Amino acid sequence: MKAPDTSGTVTSRRAPSVKVLFLTPYPYDTAPGQRFRYEQYLSALTAHGIDYQLDSFMDDAIWEILYRRGLILRKALGILSGFFRRLFSLPGMAKYDFIFIFREASPLGPPIFEWIIAKVLGKKIIYDFDDAIWLANTSESNRIVAGIKWHSKVASICRWSHKVSCGNAYLADYARTYNKNVIVNPTTIDTLHYHNRIKDQHTKSLTIGWTGTHSTIQYLDVIVPILQKLEKKYDFTFTVISNALPAFELKSLRYVKWSKETEIDDLMEFNIGLMPLYDDPWARGKCGFKALQYMSLGIPALVSPVGVNTTIVDHGLNGMICSTASEWENALIALLTDSDLCVRMGMEARKKVETHFSVVSNTGNFISLFDTGTH
Repeated sequence: MKAPDTSGTVTSRRAPSVKVLFLTPYPYDTAPGQRFRYEQYLSALTAHGIDYQLDSFMDDAIWEILYRRGLILRKALGILSGFFRRLFSLPGMAKYDFIFIFREASPLGPPIFEWIIAKVLGKKIIYDFDDAIWLANTSESNRIVAGIKWHSKVASICRWSHKVSCGNAYLADYARTYNKNVIVNPTTIDTLHYHNRIKDQHTKSLTIGWTGTHSTIQYLDVIVPILQKLEKKYDFTFTVISNALPAFELKSLRYVKWSKETEIDDLMEFNIGLMPLYDDPWARGKCGFKALQYMSLGIPALVSPVGVNTTIVDHGLNGMICSTASEWENALIALLTDSDLCVRMGMEARKKVETHFSVVSNTGNFISLFDTGTH
């Protein structure tokens, strides 16, 4: 999708009836969460006569170094500059009908900006989140700032919001504790312009695959022993697409560094896609994005029965739900030894995404967040 002019407003050809400001953590077209939660709907906003502007907390410079080791002073200065940008942008918010906040207005500290926007400026907040962000989820990359993340602010922001947009029913149940006006707005796939290809399952070599970041690679720990066992009998490659090299030992392992430019080509190498999870409160809040990516490309997904995964995957039809080591092993063997089964499940998977988890199927739901009456 062509990047909008985020230095000013992007208007439709007809006079806009609604003005929306998006307050986001990261710059445009950099973070997957933002891309698949709201960025891929921006053209639909324009088509519905909605005028919008994007305002990210972090600039490109801080985003480039955010997950690198060290550089503490540069990161601190970048965060400080983000606070000042937010502060200086407050007076200009008066002209907007809605302030769409993705996750939080600032990554650290109490919800001061949200309180000012709702209680002082009297603006209607559309609050959107796609993880159980009210829980502490500490990793090596965020350990230093974990103590000042102020996770409890999620409840306050829910209370002050005009509407809360949640990625799944588990998140929505939490939000309804504080706000009655909650909409389930699933993470969706652009099946027309981006995930718009179908895997040819009749390939000479077979690839089992997983994609994710350094923070979720831990979930593969339950799969590695099974793959070690299977690679002694079956010929396959296990491809990991990530921003960090896996630490485990596998003869079949192939590491591919994640790149937006090659993401679809890399995923298209998979015959089978994996999404194992631990069953804990944080994982239950996940929106099944890995499974949706695989399925949109005609790739059967094998998933743990955690959270929304059991809604996305219909066991035996478009993928398989695996709880135990033996279930993971049997599911993998079934697909490794039957390319026709991969084809059938892959086609059903694509249909499921198109019908329930695509931009096309969810556009009306997203537009309804803004009370336009045009959806």
